[in-house]
Amino acid sequence: APDEGEEIIGESPAILEVIHTIKKISGTDANILLLGENGTGKDLIARAIYQNSPRNGAPFVPIDLGAIPETLFESELFGYEKGAFTDARKDKAGRMETASGGTLFLDEIGNLSLPMQARLLTAIEKRQITRLGSTQPKNIDIRLICATNADIHNMVTTGKFRQDLLYRINTREDLYYRLNALAITIPPLRERGKDILLLARHFLNRYCYKYKKEITGFTRDTQQKLLQYNWPGNVRELQHAVERAVILAPGKLLEPDNFMLRPPYSSTTGDLETLNLMELEQKAIEKAMKKCEGNISRAAEMLGITRFALYRKLEKYEI
Repeated sequence: APDEGEEIIGESPAILEVIHTIKKISGTDANILLLGENGTGKDLIARAIYQNSPRNGAPFVPIDLGAIPETLFESELFGYEKGAFTDARKDKAGRMETASGGTLFLDEIGNLSLPMQARLLTAIEKRQITRLGSTQPKNIDIRLICATNADIHNMVTTGKFRQDLLYRINTREDLYYRLNALAITIPPLRERGKDILLLARHFLNRYCYKYKKEITGFTRDTQQKLLQYNWPGNVRELQHAVERAVILAPGKLLEPDNFMLRPPYSSTTGDLETLNLMELEQKAIEKAMKKCEGNISRAAEMLGITRFALYRKLEKYEI
């Protein structure tokens, strides 16, 4: 996804609708839910909401729930007192306490277990947290922005996500009809048309500066290749593809061969068409993520690895 503090780039109707929604809701203090595939820029949207809100002078505190082991979730979010557990050598404020007065961004909220969802819901409703090892509650004042690539409404239906927590993320009152008004769906890159070329040019300028290269643009055939590709990894995949191309390209223009894009996966070609272990691993991860509707915890369980290991592999393969 684009770097911190970066503007939202795009002219497609899909992304302009997102920008319009951001302008409408940023000035409120309501909690927000961001929905979208991996790599679509949910973190960028969260920061845009924060930067355009009355809380923009207070802290913006992000926490990636997909990258934190469940055993550390409580101490990360609520903090702890010295002596609360073996390695607690001094008091530490949690992310909710640090974000008080400002905005807390919880990425990959769909990975929270039901017990942790209950703890979060209690903190949101009471506007209080209690550090581990303490009996003294602390008042907090946060705006909550959450994001997920999972089908959160299906998770509610199947009992994997608390309906009352979903309401609280989306609105200050438990009114279902207001739910969709405060949820923003970030479109995948394949639905953004020529935004692909705008973003590619943006990343080209960035990496030419970073690597001191004098590349002036893309050939016509390269532009066609970029527009025709499905971009399963979305903006993040495009960013990495342009960076690699800039590093490796010998000339002044980027050619189609400078972009090593994944061939489209076809279910008719048999699972053992390749014996390359990395390709087999990537296909297994893609299948598990699709079958589990993007839920990292369930996909990790299906693959027989830890959630943290799966998160690293998703980054590695840009899935």
